Amino acid sequence: MQLDQALHAAVHSRLQSFEVQYAAAGAHHAAAVVVALMEEGLGTAVHGLEAPAQWSREAAILLTRRAATMSRHSGQWALPGGRLDEGETPEAAALRELREEVGLVLEPEDILGRLDDYVTRSGFVITPIVAWAGTATDLFPNAAEVGSVHRLRVREFMREDAPLLEPSDEPGRQILRMPVGRHWIAAPTAAVLYQFREVCIAGRSTRVAHFDQPVFARR
Repeated sequence: MQLDQALHAAVHSRLQSFEVQYAAAGAHHAAAVVVALMEEGLGTAVHGLEAPAQWSREAAILLTRRAATMSRHSGQWALPGGRLDEGETPEAAALRELREEVGLVLEPEDILGRLDDYVTRSGFVITPIVAWAGTATDLFPNAAEVGSVHRLRVREFMREDAPLLEPSDEPGRQILRMPVGRHWIAAPTAAVLYQFREVCIAGRSTRVAHFDQPVFARR
């Protein structure tokens, strides 16, 4: 799957016609994450998924592994993001966090749309923002927050064995994970990636708010 204008038009069109489901923050903290679409470039080797030997124009999503020194969710897969500042929109917060975490500067016109809010077990309402990052050759990760940066091919999330589901300890819910190479990503990041796949690539209005997180990701 190439990162080209046809993909840009398809993703933008699907997001504009998608009926977003919102969740009131209430006692939860409002947060935003960004699904940044970019060229795979030289990528980064992941267990079971090797980086390309030369520059690749294949469509990829920017993910990070959180720094091992962080007090919460250290080492976990994550999309760039964080809490909203007072008076800040999810779109503004997503672009700010992208700049602060990996040094990638995007403009409001690079935003393609939103996905559904996801309420986490750790007390956040996450609003996912989808943005177009193009080549984005230079990334400068903030070592205080980011342990490593990865460009993972969109087609990796289209695998037939995705998502991985298992029963939750909460009746009526299932824990969702997304496989990557020989590893996997946990919800809430996995839930956002799965809905991105369904809505933006497959054109299906799939909901994910009912999926649960593994126990270790609930802190």
